[in-house]
Amino acid sequence: MATLKAIDATLAQLNDVILGKSHEVKLALTCLLARGHLLIEDIPGMGKTTLSHALANCLGLSYRRIQFTSDLLPGDLLGVNIFNRDEASFEFHPGPVFANVVLADEINRAPPKTQSALLEAMEERQVTVEGETRPLPRPFFVIATQNPQEQAGTYALPESQLDRFMMRISLGYPSADAEKQLLQGHDRRHIISQIEAHLSPQVLTQVQSLVSEVAASDSLINYIYRLIDASRKDPARQHGLSPRAGMALLQAAKSWALIEGRKHLIPEDVQAVFPHIAEHRLSDGFHHPSNPLSEKILNTVDIF
Repeated sequence: MATLKAIDATLAQLNDVILGKSHEVKLALTCLLARGHLLIEDIPGMGKTTLSHALANCLGLSYRRIQFTSDLLPGDLLGVNIFNRDEASFEFHPGPVFANVVLADEINRAPPKTQSALLEAMEERQVTVEGETRPLPRPFFVIATQNPQEQAGTYALPESQLDRFMMRISLGYPSADAEKQLLQGHDRRHIISQIEAHLSPQVLTQVQSLVSEVAASDSLINYIYRLIDASRKDPARQHGLSPRAGMALLQAAKSWALIEGRKHLIPEDVQAVFPHIAEHRLSDGFHHPSNPLSEKILNTVDIF
């Protein structure tokens, strides 16, 4: 019960910082609790950095921001060994990836080799530099931002790399009331600096373990399978959702249910997260708001 109150307090505090985006904020926390990684696609200035920094502060997590550029090297990300003359030996200097929450800002502006270095760290939750493997902090959560494809200087993430992100969201423009409140209120950076953590990294790890304990009935498992199967039968597509996407859908739905205060899944949990699990895996990696494939699947697959 105390844990659920801490989650509610975290959401309330985040919503005080990110105005008018309660659904997107909840999705971001869902992804973190499900031990996934989050991709945010949006134009600059929509609050992506603010969300990631506020999330880290609310949960008492270490935070690093990496600005991805065309000249960023894997060593700039992971760290390097530097020779210490006094000790006559090499010392490892960890890169910014050694943090609980890592914001990979504009990930599609970096060359593929650097993108791959981050994605390997995301998957393995460890890095290997010059033959020595080092574990990353726990919990470890990457929020990557991606600029729209039509913007200059971008390297599109291939499907195999997009699949490493459990969820993708877009913040979008705020409502009129929220934007007026932003203009009239305090600077967001000042508000973030005043945030008090409601959870510790140790407690957060325990909360993450509770996600797996959320019960899923056979009928709910069958519903998830039918959604995945329907994506594979779309004649307009050569490939559908992978088994890994199905497992991500189940885990994210359980995380959503836990945030809602339930210990069992209902169809609405699956439906809430399905577009954000499926759309970036089914499309070419960029939004198609006029014809979302995930919405079509949800509308055609019966719950029972």
